[in-house]
Amino acid sequence: MSACATVSRDLDEPVSGTAATARTWLLLEQPGPWGARALTASHLDPAVGRALEAAAEGTGVRVALIRRPGRHADCGTATERQVYAAHTVPGGVWLRSATTTDPRRLLDLDLDFAALGRGDHRTFDTALRGQPHEGDPLALVCTNGKRDRCCALLGRPLATELTVSGVPGVWEVTHLGGHRFSPTVLILPYGYAYGRAEAHTIKEVLQGAQEGRVVVEGCRGCSAWERPGQAAELAVRTAAREYTADALSIVATTGTAPRWDVTVAHQDGRLWRVVVAQGASLPPREESCGTSALGAPARMDVVSVRELAAATLAG
Repeated sequence: MSACATVSRDLDEPVSGTAATARTWLLLEQPGPWGARALTASHLDPAVGRALEAAAEGTGVRVALIRRPGRHADCGTATERQVYAAHTVPGGVWLRSATTTDPRRLLDLDLDFAALGRGDHRTFDTALRGQPHEGDPLALVCTNGKRDRCCALLGRPLATELTVSGVPGVWEVTHLGGHRFSPTVLILPYGYAYGRAEAHTIKEVLQGAQEGRVVVEGCRGCSAWERPGQAAELAVRTAAREYTADALSIVATTGTAPRWDVTVAHQDGRLWRVVVAQGASLPPREESCGTSALGAPARMDVVSVRELAAATLAG
């Protein structure tokens, strides 16, 4: 049986429009082993994990566990853990940092997940004494082998290589979706995800993030947008040669699967209408190493990109 990532690569399956969706990411350091559903299958108190899942539901917040690359020993003592919150919507991007010895602090009554999803970090700061993250961008490498073996076999060596070569801000993360694109990496604060990542590419991506630029090569999309919007935004970036991270936003999406009209706006007032069609990546195969069911993963195909005059938006 071939690994799902090998099959996807051999089929040259496109990665655009396949990123996980989240306006805001909430990340908690949790050493030790992770199960397939890590929030409730790790050394984190499962009651806390279930409560975090419930609190985040429908808010635009995605909760994930992170750990430092390398050995994952967890001695069980109340050591200080790193916590991050990152909002990824252009024009309101931020990355906050805090530490805690008690993960239950993330359920503090002052920590309003709906506010986090809207881009308001004040409740995070109040509950956890959060501060602006002054360091380098974060590179989160999916390594959860219990979720899919490709994430462990391909993700862990990448995380180790980046760390050994001195790249700062590298963490392992529980789940980014799209196992078949392993190794997968999420870059914060801007929220752009990458598939089939290699160390030299991620170093370039991180350098770009420091400078406020997006590298389009290998990019799956920005988590702030739904998948048609992810594909549309990347198509406009390529067509307009616009790589400034905050330059583009999705301002309208009309239609339903399998076809959408997506309006992409530039901060200078320019507009584009992008037609995106949902197709199927053939032939049918196992979409993940964790399942034996055959499927044809959905793909987002950009049909057309057309620049508009501002006055034609309603037309």
